[in-house]
Amino acid sequence: MDFKSKLDEAVEKNSSLVCVGLDPDPDKLPEEFKAAEKPLFEFNKSIIDATHDSVCAYKPNSAFYEALGVDGIEQLKATCDYIRENYPDIPIILDYKRGDIGNTNAKYAQFAFEYLGADAVTLQPYQGGEALQPFLEYKDKGIIILAKTSNDGSAEFQNLQTEGKPLYEHVAEKAVKEWNMNGNIGLVAGATYPEELKRIREIAGEDTIILVPGIGAQGGDLEVMLKAGLNGSHKGLIINSSRGIIYSDNPAQTAAELKTQVGQLR
Repeated sequence: MDFKSKLDEAVEKNSSLVCVGLDPDPDKLPEEFKAAEKPLFEFNKSIIDATHDSVCAYKPNSAFYEALGVDGIEQLKATCDYIRENYPDIPIILDYKRGDIGNTNAKYAQFAFEYLGADAVTLQPYQGGEALQPFLEYKDKGIIILAKTSNDGSAEFQNLQTEGKPLYEHVAEKAVKEWNMNGNIGLVAGATYPEELKRIREIAGEDTIILVPGIGAQGGDLEVMLKAGLNGSHKGLIINSSRGIIYSDNPAQTAAELKTQVGQLR
């Protein structure tokens, strides 16, 4: 099953647009996990088991695992395997943000899709569509391109005016109109910039999935974001929350409350 179909089924089954970011910091783990042989994996497993009926996707960020070397990569692999084996209807988005020349991207793609078994990845567009071809050749996978990110410094480059419009608009247009030959490209647009998100939805059209970080710890306004980014079917968004859910006192309750809140606002 391709990424978009799998995502659509998860959205319908759980009536949710919520994605949980699996970004475990060893220093912030609850004490009961710190002594475990594989603390990141055991923590992730507890989060997944607690939230699987409230989400449409999981999004592990590779940096939190790579920082620990081989052991961290093994725990990332174990996390992806656990989701596929126990909750195979929920897609895995690897928050990867890679971008390089083609032969290097081929190896990045191989790691993400063949070793980890991710259903989608986030990617940098800076080196152009030609360099992204090794990822785009995986026709059943989701290719989610950074357009307007949620961080405070994103305007430094992403809002630069060129040919009468900001750079993020050029990126969105290239991604959905030139690179999307297989219909598997999505975009990243941060909840912290709702006007830009609204413009990206206008460019992207009804069918493009937009991954929205910035809710919760980064302060994005949920209602404003939904008004800006939902498509005509009140779908088309993947709303990510990482720290706000995984480090809460009750992740199951927090994820369910966010799901409910999104559902009411939709």
